[in-house]
Amino acid sequence: MKNNYYNEIKNKLIDNEVYKKVKDYSKNRNDLSTYYEVGKLLYEAGNKYGEGIIKKYSERLVIEVGKKYNKRTLFRMRQFYNMIEIQKVSPVATQLTWSHYCELLPLKDINEINYYVKITIEQCHKIYQLQKKV
Repeated sequence: MKNNYYNEIKNKLIDNEVYKKVKDYSKNRNDLSTYYEVGKLLYEAGNKYGEGIIKKYSERLVIEVGKKYNKRTLFRMRQFYNMIEIQKVSPVATQLTWSHYCELLPLKDINEINYYVKITIEQCHKIYQLQKKV
């Protein structure tokens, strides 16, 4: 009888952990897709209205949507779009987190970026491990 309770508890906890992983994966995929699309719009707006548009948009977004959408974050979204689309970095977006990509954004060499993407995926690097390598 004890084992039945234990097994039921264990199964519920395992199910919950699996659900959280699936949910995290889905959330990460949605975040990256959104940030890519926003980056594309910022890239296009910058071409049309000038580079100051990020600052203007960030001032409004911080008030209307939240503090995390500041100038630096919007700039990173545009860099992210540029890295994936313009520089043609391998688009394995769902396998890395936004934090991973933020670590790679300062890199300019496409081969170097692709190298770090590849080893991060192959070796399942956490963000702090990638930081040490970059």
